[in-house]
Amino acid sequence: MLEERIRNASLLKRIVTADEAASLIKDGMTVGMSGFTRAGEAKAVPLALAERAKTHPMQITLMTGASLGNDLDKTMVEAGMLARRMPFQSDPALRKAINDGKVMFIDQHLSETVEQLRGGQIHGVDIAIVEAVAITSDGGIVPTTSVGNSASFAILADKVIVEINLSQPAVLEGLHDIFIPAKRPTRMPIPVVAPDSRVGLPFIPVPPEKIAAIVLSDKSDSFSTVLPPDAETKAIAGHLSDFLLNEVAQGRMGYELQPLQAGIGTIANAVLHGFIDTPFHDLKMYSEVLQDSTFELFDAGKLVFASGSSITLSSEMNDRVMPRLGDYKNRLILRPQEVSNHPEVIRRLGIIGINTALEFDIYGNVNSTHVGGTHMMNGIGGSGDFARNAYMSIFVTKSIAKGGAISSVVPMVSHVDHTEHDVDILVTEMGLADLRGLAPRERAPVIIANCVHPDYRDALMDYYERAATRGGHTPHLLEEAFSWHVALREHGTMLPKG
Repeated sequence: MLEERIRNASLLKRIVTADEAASLIKDGMTVGMSGFTRAGEAKAVPLALAERAKTHPMQITLMTGASLGNDLDKTMVEAGMLARRMPFQSDPALRKAINDGKVMFIDQHLSETVEQLRGGQIHGVDIAIVEAVAITSDGGIVPTTSVGNSASFAILADKVIVEINLSQPAVLEGLHDIFIPAKRPTRMPIPVVAPDSRVGLPFIPVPPEKIAAIVLSDKSDSFSTVLPPDAETKAIAGHLSDFLLNEVAQGRMGYELQPLQAGIGTIANAVLHGFIDTPFHDLKMYSEVLQDSTFELFDAGKLVFASGSSITLSSEMNDRVMPRLGDYKNRLILRPQEVSNHPEVIRRLGIIGINTALEFDIYGNVNSTHVGGTHMMNGIGGSGDFARNAYMSIFVTKSIAKGGAISSVVPMVSHVDHTEHDVDILVTEMGLADLRGLAPRERAPVIIANCVHPDYRDALMDYYERAATRGGHTPHLLEEAFSWHVALREHGTMLPKG
């Protein structure tokens, strides 16, 4: 059994306990860990490291691909071992520590982290911890359900700890396409010309002598927490489908559309699910996370290929997909996130990018990360990689939150992640605003009329009209621009008085 998973015989003697592997990590180190949106993270060693930190206090800089599952961020932050964390997270306990100033969080575009590592712009990785389904005879590491930044972490690190997860199906081998861009400035183009382009290796190439320890584990990935489509998300999907059907009618694309990308979470997943009941067909995805909707589209005969960096499924979908993974395998690729999110490739392939906003303003600026302009939620993730470079950049959100106390459309966003220059289409359950070719003074009435909840529509139009009388290319009443956010903080609602 083990010889099938660890095919280099000399490495069998490097099998150790999780605690022994954790002892290789010292105070002040920078650790690169596998894991991308609750998929494919190392599991045994981080837990052992957190337990070790209780008696051997330490603090490390932790880099991953994106968020971790199995409450690992929570466990590590409660052990007091995280000094710095990057580039993305979604754990409530870690979020609190970040907003309390106890953990320094570096929020990055997901395509940038290993570029900075490769160029020596940030501290190098001392040890990489990578979950794998197997190690080849040459020492190549075969990842599990995500690639993320694992490949570059392993290649750039001084030492590598490999977790062989015996619960992950062996059929995962061959799913991955590991291509590592060369150093700049003489880098050749990444040769991905279609979502199904295979341009790299099916494993992470690492010299066997670099593997310092191997740990056996059998813990599964955490399941996603996406909710089924509700009336609002179905309405958002319907507005977007109608818009894209009109794009087809105008001759700008065919029913196969352009390659699709969608951010993580309930709303984006529900929007993709909405494509099932449309005339669109032979769809392709070039995205980051392959969620439930990816496999629902496969099973509905709508999707022909999907490229991503991880597979993150709900419990129910996991039970449907994993036993049949071999049936999907020739229609899937998992890539390093520096390729899945690479601006050059996104621009080349002409991606339709669908991402989620916390809030947007009347001119189309989008806040994806900060509640009230100050408190980090999760991070920008890959939304900026896609929004800036997509053929069509779409942001979706429900028009209100917290039972109507919050309007998702505000006079001015309290934090800007995506400027109006990178936003083409905005959609709420109320409707869709096509901002292409519109100046700011033209955008505002379109957004207010189509995307704003009725409870807030008159107040926003009043704000805009009064601002417009003062003049300016992008009219604002600076003394009122954040008054809605102030009202929420002080009174618990943005709703206009009276």
